[in-house]
Amino acid sequence: MRKITLFSTLLILVTLTLTSCRVSKTDKNTLRFPLTESISTIDPVNAYDSVSMSVVYQGYEQLYEYHYLRKPLKLVPLLAEDMPQVSEDGLTYTIKIKENIQYHDHPAFKKPRFVKAEDFINQIKRLAFRPYRSNGWWLFDGRVVGLNKFREEVGSDFSKLLSTDVEGLKALDDRTLQIKLVEPYPQMLNALAMSFTSPMPAEAMKEETFIDELIGTGPYKLDKWFRGSKLFMSRFKNYHKEFYPGKGDRFAHSKELLEDAGKRLPFIDKIEFHIIKEAQTRWLQFMSGNLDFLRVPKDNYHSLVSPSGELTEEYKDKDITLDIFSSFTYWWFSFNMKDPIVGTNKNLRLAIAHAVNIEKYIKTFTNNIGLKANSIYPPGIPGYDPSRKLPYSYNIEKAKEYLKKAGYPNGEGLPTLVYDTRASSTTQRQRAELLKQDLEAIGIKIEIKLNTFPAFLKKAKEGKLQIWLDGWTLDYPDSENVLQLLTTQNQAPGPNVSNYSNKEFDKKFEKIKVLSDNDQKYHLMAEVEEIVLEDLPWVLLYYSRDYIVYHNRLNNFRYNDLVVNKVKYLRLK
Repeated sequence: MRKITLFSTLLILVTLTLTSCRVSKTDKNTLRFPLTESISTIDPVNAYDSVSMSVVYQGYEQLYEYHYLRKPLKLVPLLAEDMPQVSEDGLTYTIKIKENIQYHDHPAFKKPRFVKAEDFINQIKRLAFRPYRSNGWWLFDGRVVGLNKFREEVGSDFSKLLSTDVEGLKALDDRTLQIKLVEPYPQMLNALAMSFTSPMPAEAMKEETFIDELIGTGPYKLDKWFRGSKLFMSRFKNYHKEFYPGKGDRFAHSKELLEDAGKRLPFIDKIEFHIIKEAQTRWLQFMSGNLDFLRVPKDNYHSLVSPSGELTEEYKDKDITLDIFSSFTYWWFSFNMKDPIVGTNKNLRLAIAHAVNIEKYIKTFTNNIGLKANSIYPPGIPGYDPSRKLPYSYNIEKAKEYLKKAGYPNGEGLPTLVYDTRASSTTQRQRAELLKQDLEAIGIKIEIKLNTFPAFLKKAKEGKLQIWLDGWTLDYPDSENVLQLLTTQNQAPGPNVSNYSNKEFDKKFEKIKVLSDNDQKYHLMAEVEEIVLEDLPWVLLYYSRDYIVYHNRLNNFRYNDLVVNKVKYLRLK
């Protein structure tokens, strides 16, 4: 009787979930976009996780963007009229801004409001404003003349935010922005392509961050947001003139992605973001036609993908397409280096590193799609060394030896360690349980704490984690974007949530970040990697590869971690 009752309850829950997510089949020009976790923020001052950015990049725009149909990636103007004029010493950037770029409607605007150079300065100031604890401050920390001085002078006083000037940020006129740097910054254009640098009109700014507002110029405006469930956007009727690319790489030609060349963007009228945390519920929604694309869940991989990497016979008549895309995303277990137990005991960290069965982890959670990591740098960035070897591997006996050296033979006397999940989904719980099993095999006890995704991000920012699964999707293909995760100045609430600190690392990083790609830079990259591997703030796991399936009503689909503003290029049959 109990089994029948439980089954009936589950059936009702699944039915309710499917019904609640179902969209009208008559609304033909609406993209159904899946999100795996709750949206933490839609304010570009702090939107830095992949879920939030999926929304933010459809509504906010930046001076530059990545070409949709080119790989290797190429930056092209978006709100900028052209590429910047850069002084010979590399310290002064002068950028002309396009005319008649209109913001979405907002009560603060008495008439249509168009982008001005000053708006970009406002947003960079917001990144520097201490109370916002911006995830994007690292982009400009110590880089722009007078910006750190501004940060100190303004402190927590919002009234000074707009009234205080920054020496190195000037609006020469309404359409000309000038940025003066302390030293050359080769990644400057990459920074100006990130959502952190979206323009912000002064009259709409307020002391608190934008909790439920989106004040952008992008192709889609925010309509409604039901937290933890759905978010709706619709085409901005006054979107500026932008056109589908006329050129592309070999992949673009082979997939016939240039049929809409020269046509005005965007094509789709509405976007429905559906927050569905369980992988199998997302899969059911996709197969029911209620989601337009999906990263293939691990439990459905073998039924969907043949040994040759194509659709199996079962799915060939389903009017769907399977594509495999390389990724700039990778994963590791992270230690809080300020933690009095794991952060101060390298032998304990080595014990954990040797106790983790990485091959089993990859097989279990990626169906062996993930590529075992061999470096703190992912493949695809200049300077990555495919021959690099990590100083640890799965070895129970070595793990026990290190645990003994740590002062805890067979785990005796070691307090229970805490592992925080990134979310409360089944997959996240399973990941935690597998690590717990591995560590208990050598005598280490683990307490698993379940979190919502926003709660996890809050703990990370506040430095309240001990051990956790961490990951990174590069913002741009450069080693500086990896290494900034480990610099002392970027400790929490910055992106260095491991709170790692090493003076020699910091010293070498300062040299790397001003170098263009060359042998000197690659040599320094190898040196700082040796330092990190020796200190062991991370236990590296794998580099992601994405198997994505989509319904054939969706045209122009191409997945790239770094091209997040993709919806404007998509077309629905």
